[in-house]
Amino acid sequence: MLSGVSAMTINAALQRLVLSSPQPEAVASFYAQAFDYRVTGETDEFRCEGSHRSVWLQRGAVNQLVESRFVFANTDALERYVSDLKARRVPHEYEQGAHSALLRVRDPDDRIVAFCANVAACASKENDTGDGTRAARLQHYAVRTPEPRQLVDFYSQSLSFTVSDLVHDSAGELTAAFLRTDAEHHALAIFRAPERRFDHFSCETGDWSSLRDWADHLATRNVRLAWGIGRHGPGNDTFFMVLDPDGNLAEISAELEICAADRAIGRWEHRMETLNQWGVAILRS
Repeated sequence: MLSGVSAMTINAALQRLVLSSPQPEAVASFYAQAFDYRVTGETDEFRCEGSHRSVWLQRGAVNQLVESRFVFANTDALERYVSDLKARRVPHEYEQGAHSALLRVRDPDDRIVAFCANVAACASKENDTGDGTRAARLQHYAVRTPEPRQLVDFYSQSLSFTVSDLVHDSAGELTAAFLRTDAEHHALAIFRAPERRFDHFSCETGDWSSLRDWADHLATRNVRLAWGIGRHGPGNDTFFMVLDPDGNLAEISAELEICAADRAIGRWEHRMETLNQWGVAILRS
C-alpha cells in the first residue's frame, strides 16, 4: 500500500535502453537522421549513441523493451543496492569483474532492468555537446501493460523506485504511474493499455529555447511531430514526440520537475488534461 509521501530515492540515473525491432537498420537510420545519433553495428544489433544518450536496437519483436540500464555514481552505491535486494530476497544476477560490476533483475513483464557503476557516465547531467552531437540527455522511458499495479508494486517495493505521481480513472483503477530514481520527477512511466509493449523514451534538453531548436531541427529533416508541443501535468515539463518507423514514440522534453525528498505523491484524474495541460493527449486506455 502506497503512503501519501515519497520515499528516499536510490540515486541512480538512466543510462541506456535496448529495444527490439524487426527492422533495426531502418530504425537506427531514423534516429541518426532525426536525433543526431552516431550508429555503429550491423545485421542484428545497432548502437545509437549521442550526447549523453544511448539506445541500442536488436533484431526481434516490434515495440518491445529488452533492457533498461541505470548507473550508480560508484561501486559502493551499487553494492549497497545489491545488499538491499538480497535482504529483501529479490531474485537477481550479480556479475563482478576486476573493473566492473553488473546487476540484472527481471520485472513481471520479463524485461531486464540492469544496474552498473560508472563514475564518468554518472558524473555529468549537463547538456554539453563536446562529442559534436546535438544536446539531449536520455532521461526516462515508459512502458504499457494491462496490469499497471503489478509493475508499480514491483518497481516501488522490490527495486525501491520512488513513486512521484499516480493517475486513476473514475472507478478508482490505476491508469498511469510515474516513478523516479533520483531527484528528477520520473525515470519510468507506466501506462495501462491492452498490450505489453514499449511506449516511449525521452531525452531532456536544456530549456524552452532548446526545445524549440530541436523542433526546428526536425523540421529541416522532414520529421513531423506526432504529439505536442505541450506540457505534461505529472512532471510539469514541456515536450513534443515523434514516431519512429516501428511506431515507438521518441520525446524531447525540457524543464522536468525536480522533486524534494519529502514530496507528497501526486494524485491525478485520468483525462487528457493530465497528460497535456495545453490540449490533446494520447490516452493509452
